[in-house]
Amino acid sequence: MEVALGLLVLVAVVCAGSALGRKLNVSVPLLLVLAGVAGSFLPFVPTIDLNPELVLVGLLPPLLYAAALRTSLFDFGSNRRAIGLLSVGYVIFGTLAVGAVVWWLFPEIPLAAAIALGAVVAPPDAVAATAIARKVGMPRRIVTILEGESLVNDATALVCLRASIAAIAGSVSALDIAGGFLLAAGGGLVVGLAAAYVLTELRKRIRNVAINTSTSLMAPFVAYLPAEAIHASGVLAVVVTGLVMGMKAPSMPNGAARLSQRSNWNTVQFLLENSVFLLIGLQVSTIIAGVQDDSLGAGRIWAGCAVILLAVLLLRPVWVFPATYLPRLIPAVRRADPAPPWQFAAIVSWAGMRGVVTLAAVLVLPADLEHRPVLILAALVVVGGTLALQGLTLPGLVRLLRVQGPDQREDALNQASLMQLATAAGVAKLQELRTDEDPPEVVAMLKRRTQERGLAAWERLGRPTSEAATPSQRYAQLRLAMLDAERAKVLELRRGGEYAHEVLSGVLERLDVEESMLDASLEELDTDGGGGGEGIARPGGICGHLETAPDPEVPDDPFCADCRRDGTTPVHLRMCLACGQVGCCDSSPGTHASRHFQATGHPVMRSVEPGEDWRWCYEDELLG
Repeated sequence: MEVALGLLVLVAVVCAGSALGRKLNVSVPLLLVLAGVAGSFLPFVPTIDLNPELVLVGLLPPLLYAAALRTSLFDFGSNRRAIGLLSVGYVIFGTLAVGAVVWWLFPEIPLAAAIALGAVVAPPDAVAATAIARKVGMPRRIVTILEGESLVNDATALVCLRASIAAIAGSVSALDIAGGFLLAAGGGLVVGLAAAYVLTELRKRIRNVAINTSTSLMAPFVAYLPAEAIHASGVLAVVVTGLVMGMKAPSMPNGAARLSQRSNWNTVQFLLENSVFLLIGLQVSTIIAGVQDDSLGAGRIWAGCAVILLAVLLLRPVWVFPATYLPRLIPAVRRADPAPPWQFAAIVSWAGMRGVVTLAAVLVLPADLEHRPVLILAALVVVGGTLALQGLTLPGLVRLLRVQGPDQREDALNQASLMQLATAAGVAKLQELRTDEDPPEVVAMLKRRTQERGLAAWERLGRPTSEAATPSQRYAQLRLAMLDAERAKVLELRRGGEYAHEVLSGVLERLDVEESMLDASLEELDTDGGGGGEGIARPGGICGHLETAPDPEVPDDPFCADCRRDGTTPVHLRMCLACGQVGCCDSSPGTHASRHFQATGHPVMRSVEPGEDWRWCYEDELLG
């Protein structure tokens, strides 16, 4: 009964804290940690012992798997050098450097134990940094690097921790450590790929949605447990499995199972990632009480913890800036991947919040280790300090450095263009499959509905200040009202008892499916069009610039000369129709196409991306 009540309160506080944080525009992880800290000192709140196995086996694999499912394997691969330098190089560097600082502060603590603490506080959290990154609108490449780092760095840190604990128990050679790393990495990679293959082949053959979704929920443990059984990295196996299955999921059959998987994993991720921050706060009073009688003295302990926190904050930029720019001294690397602006490195340096893995890992230290409570308190101070200092100031730093995130107008243009290409492919397939026996009204209806979906994507580019709703928005509003009336009628008939329950449930389920699609469509339209910012008009507007603009030939190998000069990487390319100059889009760091218009007044540009031929008038804000 107590366990059930505790879980109920935990979920209720998580939901309330998350809703309050979003309403107040406050960091949800930090708010939940503070709520947990307050709760830990309340007399009626029972002491909660955070079992490290519960976190490392029960919570970490599904959290990492959920994050890996949503991470693009292609983006991960294109940023593999930066991710590797952070998730492996920085963790090893931080482990040794923090270990040296701890040993210098507290010579009474064995060197191996000091290095173990370094391994514990080395990996940034998999949740906090990317949650803030998406909230404040960081460039996508920074978000990708932070996500990739947080997926792999736990594996490196846990291997370092395992080696340090072995050194505490007895002698361990450098050869043993190197062998452990190879086994962890190689074994985790092999097990992850094998688990992904087995699960993918299995789910292809399962048509039942409930069984298919249940198989998906088993996936992180199917990868984790075998890897740990052979002393490989279970964390790395989970990440590999998630990345591969996330890439393969869109091409797998059974769309209902894919929707169910997405919905269920969103719920699991929400509950787990927010619960762990609340659990961190609930440990505070117990951890503080554990160091009261330590022979090192309270003043020395707290001062040492503050220095360790300072070292953690300073060591990350010490690693990030050289790791960002030194490899680009090699001409081949610089040509393939020009150096990013220093603001990017500054943001990555400050996005190093620690989380529940740090606190769970430190509890793995041997129970008989001398001054163990001091090491646990140091880990807690690092977690709380980074969440407060970096979590609260990171959004302000992004604004101060004027780093531009993804441009919503550019994204809407690209989505509409992509939808247009997909619509054309669908119509072409219809023409290929249709026969003389097909009813003309069926073919016409299919073509009309497909084209309407493509037009709805262009309607999203309408100006948000327009008073009238777009046709797709109005359709969704009217159809939702009709569905309410239809559902009310079915419920009225249910009360009469004239129809079987199974029949009524089938009709209500169909209404729910259609309503969920309309809700998502309407919410997406409102989100994209209701921000009050500068919008984009939909096709069909009257614009003399678009009508009279020339049509110069597109270069075979277009590039943004300004980006090459500045050493930045463009996202998409646009070409001025007046002079033919190629510039980068508004999602790119340089925004050179818009700058060209501001400098020259040339109003019309066109996309020079493969398969795109739309035009845009800067002066009238119309699409053509």
